[in-house]
Amino acid sequence: MICRFIDTHCHFDFPPFSGDEEASLQRAAQAGVGKIIVPATEAENFARVQALAEKYQPLYAALGLHPGMLEKHSDVSLEQLQQALERRPAKVVAVGEIGLDLFGDDPQFERQQWLLDEQLKLAKRYDLPVILHSRRTHDKLAMHLKRHDLPCTGVVHGFSGSLQQAERFVQLGYKIGVGGTITYPRASKTRDVIAKLPLASLLLETDAPGYAAQRLSGAA
Repeated sequence: MICRFIDTHCHFDFPPFSGDEEASLQRAAQAGVGKIIVPATEAENFARVQALAEKYQPLYAALGLHPGMLEKHSDVSLEQLQQALERRPAKVVAVGEIGLDLFGDDPQFERQQWLLDEQLKLAKRYDLPVILHSRRTHDKLAMHLKRHDLPCTGVVHGFSGSLQQAERFVQLGYKIGVGGTITYPRASKTRDVIAKLPLASLLLETDAPGYAAQRLSGAA
């Protein structure tokens, strides 16, 4: 019997999945993946991820404004998010992908934090969990999460911090997202951290199509 997994983070609206949805879902099912959460990254793809979730039974949507795409977000984007959540679509199961990101020369970190806070308020208002992006910001993110104290917590996806940081998120009630990146030799520190965490604190994800697992030696 094949185990049924849930991929908690897959950008199924991106190529190579877009335009090849049925075959992609068939391959996922053959690999034991029964459900897939598709997080939005900007207001422009809210309708797309919701339409995918409505059309394909295994898919579920999350709606949010990604911190690495600030140039695409405005106050109107936040209003669109609020309006979409207000309708309470049955297959929208989380607010995400949201968070903080210090990559780049001008991350506009103050605006990122404001945008995160506003989206955490929406998650709390609509009683939804959050899918969190965090790059070089784990400590700051934990501060925001503690302050908002969501009744439905969520997951810190693609985690690559220290054991202390992971334990802090777990103490706050959040899960740690584990994906294919831990299969690479350079990820030994992250593997060590994951190995020390309780299994119940971990969630599986692919973050496809961006982060594939390392191919097995000799595999085609």
